Amino acid sequence: MAETINSLEALGTSAAAPVASSAPVHVQKLDSLGRAYATGKRKNAVARVWIKPGKGKVTVNGREFAAYFARPVLQLIVKQPIVATDRLDQYDVNVTVAGGGLSGQAGAVRHGISKALNYFEPGLRPILKKGGFLTRDSRVVERKKYGKAKARRSFQFSKR
Repeated sequence: MAETINSLEALGTSAAAPVASSAPVHVQKLDSLGRAYATGKRKNAVARVWIKPGKGKVTVNGREFAAYFARPVLQLIVKQPIVATDRLDQYDVNVTVAGGGLSGQAGAVRHGISKALNYFEPGLRPILKKGGFLTRDSRVVERKKYGKAKARRSFQFSKR
């Protein structure tokens, strides 16, 4: 049977192997061209993001991101992780995004850029995590139920 341990000192000197740290070690993930790749999602939009060292150019579906996301609010959303990590003119970002509307696509691009920055520079993880950029916003539109006008709205009631 197993031996009985009667004190903390005996527990520390027992023949058990030392336990390694269970915290995950984040390493740089790059492809053969020196780019970091990540997928960002929001609502029904999916963004594929590649980041490489460059001059700070952001391209979305082959167009300049300011032309693709015309509203200033959407441009602000897309730039948030780059501004938060103070890497404004250090990386070129190439994005292909599909599905959903412009708001969902902007959120997907933000999520993808954050993940790609984390893959390229694992040291940025605390900043991105604190800003909430690495968390996938899982909220989606609720489905319509039968017997209802919309997801929850009932048809108009009439006594007569």
